[in-house]
Amino acid sequence: MLIIFGGLPGSGKTTTARALAKELGAVHLRIDTLEQNIRASGMLSSEVGPAGYMVGYGIAEDNLTLGNIVVADSVNPLKVTRDAWLSVAARSGVPAVEIEIICSDRIEHRRRVETRASDVPGLVKPLWEEVTARDYEDWGSSPIVIDTAKQGVDEAVAALLSKLEIGRYRKAREV
Repeated sequence: MLIIFGGLPGSGKTTTARALAKELGAVHLRIDTLEQNIRASGMLSSEVGPAGYMVGYGIAEDNLTLGNIVVADSVNPLKVTRDAWLSVAARSGVPAVEIEIICSDRIEHRRRVETRASDVPGLVKPLWEEVTARDYEDWGSSPIVIDTAKQGVDEAVAALLSKLEIGRYRKAREV
């Protein structure tokens, strides 16, 4: 199964994705980490662009074909990136679930953006103005939406586990 996370920086996306991946024993694939390591390679002549996502799609597909559950963690702001993740799942012959993480409390969201430390060496976190100005296309009605302003990580993971029906997926893979 490919579990596709998305959401603005500071929404609680990585915290929730990590906790879910740990609970499931899944591969946690974080685009921020891939992009920062591409930057750190010194091979770029310009911005990372789609490179991190492209690497992520390949790593996800490799792991999905091995039978692993993959939790893809990225801002995933555009329909084109979301469609690409869905194509990875289709090529791998596994189901995909889209999850959008939001923080509906604007004051709390801003506090998170302005106070969190980077846990990826060298990664510069965006400023609040950059987060709010980001091009972020509407997801429509397809994703599961988790509002981290209204529930903690443990509650969010429990809600996701009940919606994902992982046990049923695992049994289907064993047949």
